[in-house]
Amino acid sequence: MAKLTWAGQSCFQISVSNSKDHSADIVINPLKEVKADILLLTAKDNKIKTTKSESFVIDGPGEYEVKEVFIQGIPSSQNTIYVLEAEGIRFCHLGELGQKELTDDQLERIGSIDVLMISATDEAQKIIGQIEPKVVIPMDYENASKFLKTMGKNAVTPQEKFIVKDSTLPKEGAMEIVVLQP
Repeated sequence: MAKLTWAGQSCFQISVSNSKDHSADIVINPLKEVKADILLLTAKDNKIKTTKSESFVIDGPGEYEVKEVFIQGIPSSQNTIYVLEAEGIRFCHLGELGQKELTDDQLERIGSIDVLMISATDEAQKIIGQIEPKVVIPMDYENASKFLKTMGKNAVTPQEKFIVKDSTLPKEGAMEIVVLQP
């Protein structure tokens, strides 16, 4: 089981538990000093530091395995895209992508995604169509209504957290939009 919470802007915390002995708290783009096992920074200029000295900090492209979480950093025109795999679930955080669409190389490296965290921009619908995730979580917005309307949804009730298991993901070809409140 994985639990996602959103702190605003592009900051997410993902808590996973792969087994009794392996759990990890992952924070992406923290807005302030945080405690985390794994800290992902999509932009090189993010100066936030963790308060927990044993945090594993990733701030660029590459392949990593930390606490049974597999992480791949993929370069984009402005930042690093992260794909995480834990508990049989594949997460993708696009950060501030700065592209109207993904390249073929990026799409191939991203692969099949269960949960996509994407900025609620005008380009989001095209990029979501390229990736075809099972769950979409918008970020970097003040009001999700424009994003939801673009995606063909009238309204989605915001949640404090999103708990996901491999068995509860939408079936292939179906997509759910989850709006989190900071």
